[in-house]
Amino acid sequence: MHHAIKLLLTITISIAALFIGPNASAQNSEGFVNLINELDLSRWNIIGNANWVIGKGVIESDKPYGFLVSTEVYKNLEIRAEFWAEPNTNSGIFIRCQNPQQLSQSNCYEINIFDARPEQAYATGSIVDVAKVDPVPKASGRWNTMEIIANGSHFKVTMNGVVTVADGQDSKFTEGPIGLQSAGGIIKFRKLEIKPL
Repeated sequence: MHHAIKLLLTITISIAALFIGPNASAQNSEGFVNLINELDLSRWNIIGNANWVIGKGVIESDKPYGFLVSTEVYKNLEIRAEFWAEPNTNSGIFIRCQNPQQLSQSNCYEINIFDARPEQAYATGSIVDVAKVDPVPKASGRWNTMEIIANGSHFKVTMNGVVTVADGQDSKFTEGPIGLQSAGGIIKFRKLEIKPL
């Protein structure tokens, strides 16, 4: 009898592990799922030559050029992210990407993280070629929060509690995966939560 109980317990734990493994989608009470865990990059595909590493709940890269691309496709969504950048960091959060193997501002919406961008209208807090930002919030040397809402053809971006894009409008892309960019300087992400709308 004792052996049968141990066997049943082992089977139950094994079945539970299949459903509550590191790839499980754990929603918080607000319906957000965090795509960054402390163990691995299982929710992401690595594209390019960036050296993405994970440790202590932070994804980091200090070498261009590449992306982490989500394994899931999203349409209308809300993103809450926390990131850290250097003054020369060139990064961004790309959404609704049309080609998960080759991301660019021409086939995705790029919410920029690039304080030193030569054309400051599309620097940090903007949506490149869609919605300009003025004044440009400075992200370097500290942890920042960024909230992105993409609902149909309407976009809103908030950085550190300040709205940088109130109502960006564009209808080129309706759905696609998300990408995190490493294109120069150090970029760190410690949270990237997503809620479908």
